[in-house]
Amino acid sequence: MAFAMEDDPFKDPSLDARMPSPPHPAASVPATLAVGRNAALTLGTDSLVITDEDLVEPKGACCGLLSGQNKTTRSVPFYNVLWAEHSANGEVTIHYAQAVSTTAVRPAIISYQPEKSETRHADIWIEQLLDRAYGASQRRKRMKVLVNPFGGQGNGSKIYNNHIAPIFAAAQCELDVEYTNHNGHAVEIARDLDIDTYDVVACCSGDGVPHEVWNGLSQKDDAARALMKIAVAQLPCGSGNAMSLNFNGTDSPSLAALATVKGLRTPLDLTSITQGDKRTLSFLSQSVGMVAESDLATEHLRWMGSARFTWGALVRLIRKSVYPADIAIKFEVDTKDGVRQKYRTEAAKPPRKHDDRPLPSHDKALPELRYGTVNDPVPSDWEIIPHDKLGSLYAGNMAYMSPDANFFPASLPNDGCLDLIRLDGDINRQTAITAMLSIEHNKFFDIPHVNYTKVSAYRIIPKNQVTGYISIDGEKIPFGPFQAEVHAGLGTALSKSGHMYEAKGV
Repeated sequence: MAFAMEDDPFKDPSLDARMPSPPHPAASVPATLAVGRNAALTLGTDSLVITDEDLVEPKGACCGLLSGQNKTTRSVPFYNVLWAEHSANGEVTIHYAQAVSTTAVRPAIISYQPEKSETRHADIWIEQLLDRAYGASQRRKRMKVLVNPFGGQGNGSKIYNNHIAPIFAAAQCELDVEYTNHNGHAVEIARDLDIDTYDVVACCSGDGVPHEVWNGLSQKDDAARALMKIAVAQLPCGSGNAMSLNFNGTDSPSLAALATVKGLRTPLDLTSITQGDKRTLSFLSQSVGMVAESDLATEHLRWMGSARFTWGALVRLIRKSVYPADIAIKFEVDTKDGVRQKYRTEAAKPPRKHDDRPLPSHDKALPELRYGTVNDPVPSDWEIIPHDKLGSLYAGNMAYMSPDANFFPASLPNDGCLDLIRLDGDINRQTAITAMLSIEHNKFFDIPHVNYTKVSAYRIIPKNQVTGYISIDGEKIPFGPFQAEVHAGLGTALSKSGHMYEAKGV
């Protein structure tokens, strides 16, 4: 059983059909369902075991979907089971995600006719199979699917249709698909979304569409309610797929689709960015200096793929580029030992069984800013630190920024903090290059000159520089002072654990 629904604030009238039925007494649940003289389906410890003397090994099957020890036995992990049903003609049909390589799955089906003596057990057995397959995750999620046809170098639609849609369909998800056709279109769609009709907005795109969705939801009159009720997921169909790497543990479209189908509702911190008179939400990162330039100033090198970021960083390291600024910070954890302990305390907790946050009222908009905006005086309990030789300010709400860049290994989805990195720009070139190369080996956190803290708010005021690059979730904003303030658990995503990223921590 996923969790009791009687007092669930997220419940809607159609949800009962998509949630597990009450569990049957263990003694009445047969672990094995006989489906022929020489065939049986068994609920194992962590997988469905199919025994059939006439079983033919599927072409290309791998990665644990076959035992490899007995040609008459196939083992399907419960995680890969998408759906099961007992049809009117008496057949038991099971849909599952069959691994075709280490980086891809595709839907597959098995069907058997139970023995007459087993027919009365079939429905109970299927319910137990689905319970093990989904656990605390909602079945048959109602998804508003946004496809960016221009993502993935123009292959967004093809990626969705070939690799994602088949998984969603096999899992019996309810789909409403819409294609974005201009910049800001996802903002408009999310702003006008009926939040009682959907459980998830699935963004088949890069990280830009989720950014737009959260900002669209933030414009609703009931923004706080919308941001909590609607889970946002990202399916990798773009050039930047950091959100999928963090929550799904992959940038494979089909594996991400499977992770979304099985995903657990996960509270996610969102950050208000104020600049001038404008307020926007950030879900991923903010950067000023070398990191921002390595991204935004290398747009003309997109043909290089992710290597353009490395190239951009190396060029600026060799030049010893500096970006003078004053930074005002509201520290929450200001030592690496403290950061490490905070991460490990959360990592030791068991997976979340359900989303227990109270749903905001219908008239609840975005939360008020505790610290005002960038136009207000710096709060008295913040620390103002001059950075005359700043090389980069990088604040992350997630761990991975790209497949080989676990920049923020101590980040947590819902700790009320941004992980803030500050680097000097005038350090020895060899030391700086060594630090950059350490990122893909997960040793960046331990580099002595990497200043890594957890903060709930900050403000940066550039000095002696009137033009430059500022990146918010990979999007360019005007160069100038801005302020960031974290809102704990304001948003909702889907993850495997319900409370952690799929990245190696500290």
